Amino acid sequence: MELPNHGANPLRLYKQAGISPPPQILDFSENVHPFGPPAFLEEIWPDMLGLTGSYPDPDGEPFRTSAAKFHDVAAGEVAAGNGAAEIFTWLARRYRSRQVVLIEPAFSEYRQTLEAENVQIKALQLVPENGWQLTVQDVRNIIPGCAALYICNPHNPTGTLLDTETLQEIAQICLEHDCELVIDEAFIDFIGEEASFMPFLPAFPNVFIVRSMTKMYAIPGLRLGYVVSAAEKIGQLKQGAAHWNVNALSAVIGAKCLGEADYRRNVIQAASGERRKMQQFLAANNCRSTASAVNFLSFQLPDSSCSAAFFTDFLKAGIVLRHTESFQGMDGNWFRIGMKSTENMTKLREAIKEWLKAN
Repeated sequence: MELPNHGANPLRLYKQAGISPPPQILDFSENVHPFGPPAFLEEIWPDMLGLTGSYPDPDGEPFRTSAAKFHDVAAGEVAAGNGAAEIFTWLARRYRSRQVVLIEPAFSEYRQTLEAENVQIKALQLVPENGWQLTVQDVRNIIPGCAALYICNPHNPTGTLLDTETLQEIAQICLEHDCELVIDEAFIDFIGEEASFMPFLPAFPNVFIVRSMTKMYAIPGLRLGYVVSAAEKIGQLKQGAAHWNVNALSAVIGAKCLGEADYRRNVIQAASGERRKMQQFLAANNCRSTASAVNFLSFQLPDSSCSAAFFTDFLKAGIVLRHTESFQGMDGNWFRIGMKSTENMTKLREAIKEWLKAN
């Protein structure tokens, strides 16, 4: 069966799978945490109505300036986008008809946007045998002649993290080969800014860092992301971008979100606790799981030949997992799950245990 390339939107998945959705559905297929957006959003929501009557700022203010202050960079080194997905369309246009390296498995938007711009893709395949880890030597061998290397850190779909020392080595190799490095930090918030490559940008003008506001702040419907790099490169990247690409509500709400330090700490603590419990459960039940550092992980059944039946049985029971048919090298034999509430995570573990016992 042909399945969607993304998590979330479970009813679309049921339709494509040809399965009637049950009355109640637990969706573990997307990586937005379950705790809701920061409390201020409900408080200021009535005031948002006034913003709908005027055109938004063309640079996404006040969000752009807030993001610049948050990372201690100049405003000209930041561009706001209609979600990180829009930024990847800008990057794909930048590399039109050139050659780019993707680390597989990878977020499907990379390949989709690059192929739309006739980009030749060289795949660097990660494997479970070494814990899905990327090595410096892998990069050294593949990047000659390439315009860019895309790295998702923490990696989606495994959740594994490259340390900043390794990333600096990779950035230096890319610099020496006149290759740009695109670092997708969509999930770095679930670890903390200490894991970000942001402080090293001044030494590496060849690096773009893409960030998402969706996951940490639970605002996927608002569509807000941003990219940070040298000011000259940001100017080049935005050429041809749609005017008013960030709506006024997103710009105001996003700016306020960046000030929510206590909220971030609470989300990290809760998500990390649920992830550790899930990793322990999977190990105890002979399931292989990834060494995730964030709010999701991927796992494999003790007998991967049962993967299709497991996925279908869970859909029928109203439990939606993220399939990996669209993740190269996982090929449907792994499942990704986002961490949800304690109650729902308990239900998921009980369902997995019962299925394993029966099969």
